[in-house]
Amino acid sequence: MSELLYIDACVRAERSRTRQLAQRFLDRYQTCHPDHRITRLDLNDMDLRPQTTELLRERDELWREDRLDHPMFALAHQFAGADKIVMAAPFWDLSFPAILKIYLERVSVNRITFGYTEEGALLGLCKAEKLLYITTRGGNFSQPDTASFEMGARYVEALGRMYGVEDFRLLCAEGLDDVRNDPEALLSQAMERADALAGIF
Repeated sequence: MSELLYIDACVRAERSRTRQLAQRFLDRYQTCHPDHRITRLDLNDMDLRPQTTELLRERDELWREDRLDHPMFALAHQFAGADKIVMAAPFWDLSFPAILKIYLERVSVNRITFGYTEEGALLGLCKAEKLLYITTRGGNFSQPDTASFEMGARYVEALGRMYGVEDFRLLCAEGLDDVRNDPEALLSQAMERADALAGIF
């Protein structure tokens, strides 16, 4: 059975426009792929502490001892074993909420999600072929004069390549807080794109 890992970093929970868009995609995806399993991770419900000196010392010691089966690495193994990955996070101070960064630091483990060849080249070790990043933005950050400010999707796409996940997709609704726009219409258009993408993802 194919597994889709859904990572929810929507810190406003049920008030989140990003979560609404993600849920639309997931509902349609499940309809189109009834034999696939969706595993959900709500990062807001998890006790994810930043990588403090103490945590890193423990992690490094476990890694040096080749104890990669330790529970500390469970999230990395889960991430590496997923067939498809979907992340949902709002546009937050030009990137995404800190909880997602903490999660990504937890899953970025040498010899689990990535590694190196004998020649020193980066080697992705994740099973997934596709990574979808879902976000909503108050402003418009896809234009030539604003695109350089957008750090969230670009960061996730780069990490995906590092993990060996080459097929990156972006589902985004933006301009939602621009008083010149109709936010409900923009979100509705994004919902339609979510439906179309779910059928081919």
